[in-house]
Amino acid sequence: MADKRILVTGGTGYIGSHCVVALIEQGYQVVIADNLINSSVEVLNRIAVITGVKPDFAQIDVADLSALTPLFEQYQFDAVIHFAGLKAVGESVAKPLYYYQSNLQSTMTLLQVMEAHQVTKLVFSSSATVYGPINPVPYTENMPTSATNPYGQTKLMIEQMLMDCALSNPDWRFASLRYFNPVGAHESATMGEDPQGIPNNLVPYIAQVAVGKRDQLSVFGNDYATPDGTGVRDYIHITDLVDGHIKALNFLSEDNNKSKGFTAINLGTGEGTSVLELISAFEQASGKPVPYTVVGRRAGDIATCYADTHLAKELLNWQAQKDIKQMCLDTWNWQKNNPNGYK
Repeated sequence: MADKRILVTGGTGYIGSHCVVALIEQGYQVVIADNLINSSVEVLNRIAVITGVKPDFAQIDVADLSALTPLFEQYQFDAVIHFAGLKAVGESVAKPLYYYQSNLQSTMTLLQVMEAHQVTKLVFSSSATVYGPINPVPYTENMPTSATNPYGQTKLMIEQMLMDCALSNPDWRFASLRYFNPVGAHESATMGEDPQGIPNNLVPYIAQVAVGKRDQLSVFGNDYATPDGTGVRDYIHITDLVDGHIKALNFLSEDNNKSKGFTAINLGTGEGTSVLELISAFEQASGKPVPYTVVGRRAGDIATCYADTHLAKELLNWQAQKDIKQMCLDTWNWQKNNPNGYK
């Protein structure tokens, strides 16, 4: 692997940084491109603490052709893992043009520069939001796709972009990994999720309540058709998730027809956990109470969402290893040791 150099866009973000650690530990050379609008440069130091290697870093916007091109001229990349992008559903509804501009332009520019430098392998950070509100669970990769917000719409549009590129040039190899709900932190508690401002996601919010940063949690709806009335989601440990990216890189490097063109693959555990089950698991992991109040449903939320993971097992020889208890333990260790994140 030492001769394989991977470009990781958005590599200082939550998922990207954990992926960089896994890549370095597997012997890859890594270059990170990130504009730091939603992340901290301190992450580079944490990666070095864990791995003993400080990856090469370019503070650039991937959408900027004049900044990205020199990077491909400086380094010979074997493949790209593309995390860079905006990811808050609520913000995307409030600022749709900002999301379309940022997420679509960065991917278009990246593909143009990759094509110009004959780099043909890309692992894309997609999302289970592409399954929309009407498919029955568990979600399989061949279901019809749709989106209920601009964030999800950008993921769908990028997947279409990748499919069209694959049709135009038989050399392209794309793995679009549809994540369910990434949670947890590195087992060393050196790295974890560091949301800016009020967390958009449930687990970091619960962690901030447990550590005393926030008074209580709002549970959006307890009248869904689920075992306890609260929403059910498929939570996946961040280290399992990034292992899926390494396996996807290996898959794209295989010399067979299966790895050519565009392939969408779910990354989840295949099991659902309700909001109340998650709160209970976190209280057990942390030994702290997580007070909550039930409020009305959120617009656009669905009752149940979890993955069918058979394709990941078949194509990538991958399946999630860590359970909800481990996810909560690692999140709590990160939160209590870094109450203010990377600041």
